[in-house]
Amino acid sequence: METEPVSRIPDRDEDRVVAPNFVTAIVDDDLRRGRIRTVVTRFPPEPNGYLHIGHAKAIFLDFGIAHDYGGRTNLRFDDTNPTTEDPEYVEAIERDVRWLGFSWEKERYASDYFGTLYELARRLIERGDAYVDSQSEEAIRESRGTVTTSGTESPYRDRPAAESLDLFARMREGEFAEGAHVLRAKIDMAAANMIMRDPVLYRIRHAHHYRTGDAWHVYPLYDFAHPLSDAIEGVTHSLCTLEFENNREIYDWLVARLFDEPRPRQYEFARLSLDHTVVSKRKLLKLVKGGFVSGWDDPRMPTLTALRRRGVTPEAIRDFTNRVGVTKANARTDLGLLESAVRDDLNHRAPRVMAVLEPIPLTLTDVADDRAETLDASLWPHDVPRDATRPLPFGRELWIERGDASVDPPKGWRRLAPGAAVRLRHGPVVVCDEIATDVEGRPTAVRGRTVPDPETAGVKVNGVVHWVARDGAVPAEFRLVDRLFADPDPEAGGRDITEAVDPDSLRTVHGWVEPHVESADRDTRWQFERQGYFWRDPVDGRGERLVFTRIVTLKDGWKRRGAAATGEAPSERPRSSRKPAGRAGDQPDPVDALDVEGRERFVQLEAMGLSRTDAARLASDAETAAWFDAARLAGPAVEASSLANWTLNELPRSLGDRSLADAAATPASFAELVALVDENVISGRVAKDLLTELVERGGDPRAIVAQRDLGRVDDAAALAATVEEVLDAHPDEVAAFLGGKEGLIGFFVGRAMRATGGRADPQAVRQALLDALTRRR
Repeated sequence: METEPVSRIPDRDEDRVVAPNFVTAIVDDDLRRGRIRTVVTRFPPEPNGYLHIGHAKAIFLDFGIAHDYGGRTNLRFDDTNPTTEDPEYVEAIERDVRWLGFSWEKERYASDYFGTLYELARRLIERGDAYVDSQSEEAIRESRGTVTTSGTESPYRDRPAAESLDLFARMREGEFAEGAHVLRAKIDMAAANMIMRDPVLYRIRHAHHYRTGDAWHVYPLYDFAHPLSDAIEGVTHSLCTLEFENNREIYDWLVARLFDEPRPRQYEFARLSLDHTVVSKRKLLKLVKGGFVSGWDDPRMPTLTALRRRGVTPEAIRDFTNRVGVTKANARTDLGLLESAVRDDLNHRAPRVMAVLEPIPLTLTDVADDRAETLDASLWPHDVPRDATRPLPFGRELWIERGDASVDPPKGWRRLAPGAAVRLRHGPVVVCDEIATDVEGRPTAVRGRTVPDPETAGVKVNGVVHWVARDGAVPAEFRLVDRLFADPDPEAGGRDITEAVDPDSLRTVHGWVEPHVESADRDTRWQFERQGYFWRDPVDGRGERLVFTRIVTLKDGWKRRGAAATGEAPSERPRSSRKPAGRAGDQPDPVDALDVEGRERFVQLEAMGLSRTDAARLASDAETAAWFDAARLAGPAVEASSLANWTLNELPRSLGDRSLADAAATPASFAELVALVDENVISGRVAKDLLTELVERGGDPRAIVAQRDLGRVDDAAALAATVEEVLDAHPDEVAAFLGGKEGLIGFFVGRAMRATGGRADPQAVRQALLDALTRRR
């Protein structure tokens, strides 16, 4: 017989996977008092979808505590609902848990215990603690009462045990239709906790189970199967999120009646809720089935399989979960905290190279056509204790970023402009002599010359730009991943999350990368200087093609004002300004960093209806808060939360390297623009483009919208015509869709939205596309 390991309290906090928290304090006390001998936990996912970042917190807690105390963890699939479960999800969950670095003592399924659970239910009936109720589902629901009124006892509540046992056996054999009978606990219809008002324990389901086949026609509900499975497995600490706090009473009621001590105990902790994110498998499935994302592993998704494909490491997720901490207080966490943990992990993991994502040619006129040399460039920054270099081809023809050149640069420009000098990263100083542009004024080519000794020549070097040599660089595809939802609360106002999907959350560009990258280990995470952290896509980039996915940007968007001075490329999307918690395990609170004046301001802002995060971010930045106040007072009446959202999330993107003081837009015109969006006059996408123009040139947004006819496209006939044009332009994709690849609907929606200039309603576009595709079947 195997001897159970004896758990012990870790000697040092730094040896723990899980930072000390209220749960570990409970475990410590249980061990000191001798209540338990071995710590046993379980992770009980329902196999009805892929795990997401919220599950990572539970995984690290369940497996981490068992690891830290020398105990054991079971992976137990809660497969009590045969209509939603699939072996695909089981395999995905196993992969995710292994990827995070954990293994389980035993793999179990609730279905392993169907026979035992059935017998335990029979025992409750025999003891007079359960009965078969033959009321309809609607009647049972109505009889429960309300939070202020007691429930009404079922007319079948005093049904003899022998009769209930007979009916329960016949329910199991499939004799009755679904809904004809249920098994209920007999507790208290006047209980303050409505869960205790004779809860349903079993219901009839004539459905094929992926493990047990058609052997069962009754299935236990979660509140019955979960605690009793814990007791069967000898779980000591059953950890779950706060929404199950009220369920603890039925948990304890059941195990107390059916098992002797030692019994499992349930403890609840706050679930992980992230801004700009949805962590509901049901809602994520809606995005997958609707074609709004390419699948569960779309790198914009918050699933663990998507984070793995994106290039995020398990170490970064562990660090993030410890920064969030384990508490009993529900709170939203800024997505910037996860991004910060990912950056910190990659900073000393990722070698540095250069890539140009939106290339234009730079010709150095003083360099001979046949002159080519190889520079020796470092792979690691000076603060990383690794000595390594890579060969860097250099010659007359180079690629640089289009955004690094400007014919008419704004104040404070630190890149290429006629007569301006910059240093090429790892290379010489270059003076710009000429910039060619297209009809829209965008740079298309640059001519310049090198300056061997800038100090002697009296040349002032403005900044540093990155580049690659045209002779030697390798073509590559770059997928610029950003937040799937631009709105911090995608479900605000009860809206459908599909309406909140940002169509610009994934952009694909084609450029060039240093040749060193092509032959390197494909699992290498790279820092493409001034661009972000990238890695080679494990699905589409492991063949001959070079396809790179951006894991995370280099900087928080609110630090972009200093980007020009450092040569850092700004991120396209604003990021949280909140710093990570100073100690692993602390629950970060954005208000903690505010001074007395900032806290007073925070209270005022929160009273206006702003979220806690947005109020704290505004209160911590005096310049931005002053802009918000001026816009609120000078412009039309706009919801404060909406104005704050645009101030915090869209204004920085449009500012780029400028400061607020250098913006041509005024607070009044900014508020006017936000009002146009709130009034549904223009779409968010049109508004974002218009905001960039206002920042650069100023103007009256209402006048511009009227003059250019930028209002929403509401005409059904015009929208239908646009949709037909899009479908006609992509016959191969249409054929693939009609052949079964219905996920391409997201591709068509994106093309149609671009065709309307972002002026149409995405839901209307989607419906018009589905109607048109149906006609083509």
